Amino acid sequence: MTTTSVMRAEIAEQPAALRATLDALLPLTDDIAALGRETRQVLFIARGSSDNAAVYGGYLLQAHSGRLATLASPSIATTYGARIDLSDVLAVAISQSGKTEEIVDTMRWAADCGARTVAVTNGEGSPLAESADVALVTRAGTELAVPATKTYTTQLAALAVLALGLGAGLDRGELLGAPDAIEAALAQSDDRLDAIVDRLVGVQGAVVSGRGMAFSTALEAALKLKEACYLHAMGLSYADLLHGPIAVVDSGTPAILVAANNGPTLPGTVALAERVAAAGAPVYAIGGGDALADACDLSVPAPDVPEWLAPINLIVPAQILTEKLARRLGYDPDAPRGLGKVTQTS
Repeated sequence: MTTTSVMRAEIAEQPAALRATLDALLPLTDDIAALGRETRQVLFIARGSSDNAAVYGGYLLQAHSGRLATLASPSIATTYGARIDLSDVLAVAISQSGKTEEIVDTMRWAADCGARTVAVTNGEGSPLAESADVALVTRAGTELAVPATKTYTTQLAALAVLALGLGAGLDRGELLGAPDAIEAALAQSDDRLDAIVDRLVGVQGAVVSGRGMAFSTALEAALKLKEACYLHAMGLSYADLLHGPIAVVDSGTPAILVAANNGPTLPGTVALAERVAAAGAPVYAIGGGDALADACDLSVPAPDVPEWLAPINLIVPAQILTEKLARRLGYDPDAPRGLGKVTQTS
């Protein structure tokens, strides 16, 4: 096994991919605003990593634009063939390739039910981009490793642009600073991540938890650990974790907690870390500042950015952790077994 991977190289490309994406998409906020004037609610259509990005979009829009946002159940369209009045809905379909038939078909179904549509995709000229009223085509470049890294963070950036277009009171300048924050994160020493990798070797499962804006990061981090490390990783909101599943956290099943360095969900994340530690289970942190670090066995710092931007940065240490752990376990992080870049479902 080599000491480098395509996945790690693509992780390093994220600042440039984000800058190119923001340059391309910020001029489209007026087009998004026009669709926003015709609609009231937002329906996200996605699967896999794109679905985790949609969770971020949902929190962002509801917390900052005053719009109800929900996740679609594509089988309602593709399997049940149900008809729903979507005349006041903006359907936002997210797919890195833009070629997943289920997502394309569900967006077209939404339009047929009266919705206006936005596509978020890295596939310029793809069926998804060509079918939408407005296409937010990210500029991640070709992604060769199967686990999504730069296509995921550019999706988050596209959803932040969507929120700006839909009237969210967010600072465009802060968004433009997101690539610099990732560069700072990439420049950090890997020593703390290496220490966590050392402790994860040999475990069969882990719980990854966050809440609010960081919930999307917990879901995506858990997915990466499942995809590339074959770890039984559960991504959970800490509120859901406390309703029973916390029983699985023990000396052999660590908790990885993710949090912004500020914001209303940080105190609850710190309290969860203290509870897990008191139960004798290992607990590791990504982000959360000194407060969360003090409550955990090991922690990886995250850039000090506003809570609404934190998920774009928080996922980067989790991506590196996944890549390192996969190689340490003797797996190829670029080509996990049984997976491809485009997953077709029905």
